[in-house]
Amino acid sequence: MSIRTLIRGGLVVTAADELHADVLIEDGRVAALAAHGSAAAGAWTADRTIDASGKYVIPGGVDAHTHMELPFGGTAASDTFETGTRAAAWGGTTTIVDFAVQSVGQSLREGLDTWYDKADGKCSVDYAFHMILSDVNEGTLKEMDLLVSEGVTSFKLFMAYPGVFYSDDGRILRAMQRGAANGGLIMMHAENGIAIDVLVEQALARGETDPRHHGEVRRVLLEAEATHRAIQLARVAGAPLYVVHVSAEEAVAELAAARDKGLPVFGETCPQYLFLSTDNLAEPDFQGAKYVCSTPLRPREHQEALWRGLRTNDLQVVSTDHCPFCFRGQKELGRGDFSKIPNGLPGVENRMDLLHQAVVDGHISRRRWIEIACATPARMFGLYPQKGTIAPGSDADIVLYDPHAEQVISAETHHMNVDYSAYEGKRITGRVDTVLSRGELVIDRREYAGRAGHGVFVPRSTCQYL
Repeated sequence: MSIRTLIRGGLVVTAADELHADVLIEDGRVAALAAHGSAAAGAWTADRTIDASGKYVIPGGVDAHTHMELPFGGTAASDTFETGTRAAAWGGTTTIVDFAVQSVGQSLREGLDTWYDKADGKCSVDYAFHMILSDVNEGTLKEMDLLVSEGVTSFKLFMAYPGVFYSDDGRILRAMQRGAANGGLIMMHAENGIAIDVLVEQALARGETDPRHHGEVRRVLLEAEATHRAIQLARVAGAPLYVVHVSAEEAVAELAAARDKGLPVFGETCPQYLFLSTDNLAEPDFQGAKYVCSTPLRPREHQEALWRGLRTNDLQVVSTDHCPFCFRGQKELGRGDFSKIPNGLPGVENRMDLLHQAVVDGHISRRRWIEIACATPARMFGLYPQKGTIAPGSDADIVLYDPHAEQVISAETHHMNVDYSAYEGKRITGRVDTVLSRGELVIDRREYAGRAGHGVFVPRSTCQYL
């Protein structure tokens, strides 16, 4: 039985507007908005009324880059779809787009079905999938068309990780050509993995084994070079390109130059590159292992270029690349050899809060916060306006956000299934109060009210910027 819900008295913030409005929800969707105190809003009746006085009413976050249960380096990401989506909800994210993985020698269908099985009946919030292409061949190129038709409309390739996910330029070009034909968006991990492996081997031979060397061998120039090469291959193929986890000023410059030419090239960064740096990788007693991810953390001076890219729209999206590994027993696999530290950080619960802190700090506006965290990822990956906004007909994925509450980020209080926080001890202003997913309460005034299995797979249309 459907419950009519009325959210009263809050400031509704979307990428386009800010207005003091009441929101009426029916059958899991937004039915109407009306100015608070207006005759229209006053006439509404509901089974449940939620008081949003003093709070923002914002769309649920769309995290377009997560890795739940990802096998990596002889272990697997510590968040399952159950624990990871619950943590996402606690952080105000109501849709994740995770990555199904095709292993070498396997069909895309086998990889996708494995991820369907991992997620089905486990998720607290809605989810969709990208497809990682590890083995580009005639069969898998044909399968790309089939996946687009069932709502898996983006494909990730890697210029990094030789022997695991790596594709050479020829395979990348073939996949891009197929994407240009079928409407699929190619996502690129842009680092020159072949050159990086040489530098890793040389560093280890010199006895440079600590976590900080992970950042030193994965050079800024090798991210910039790969970004440039990916852009040129996309131009040859006539394909759009989305570069994931951009971390360096020089890589942003490559994207900006392409966009200045009017090319359909897009870029994503992540909170770790905006708030953390190589200082963290250099923490003593192997603590730096907590911060090993790829692309790596960069020197602090790169942060301003990333913020500027977000303000100028040379970077359009902030996702987390959430891929958590516990310090004990997982990150520790790389003691004595930084190349064996599993790559990835926890963050799906922290993104919306950290970006609100960026509003408080003056880096971005309130509406830009919603744009880069909700609306643009939804549009980029074919989910808008079902997701990413508050408008009649949209899914009632809504967060009541308290902009004045203060909190300290800590592993003691987070809900991600990992034994440390990358932002331990960071004081921030702003906190999620209540979360609805398709009109159902998942977080109710800081109490978990959700359930595994509420979240459903959402098929996506193609990129809405093309």
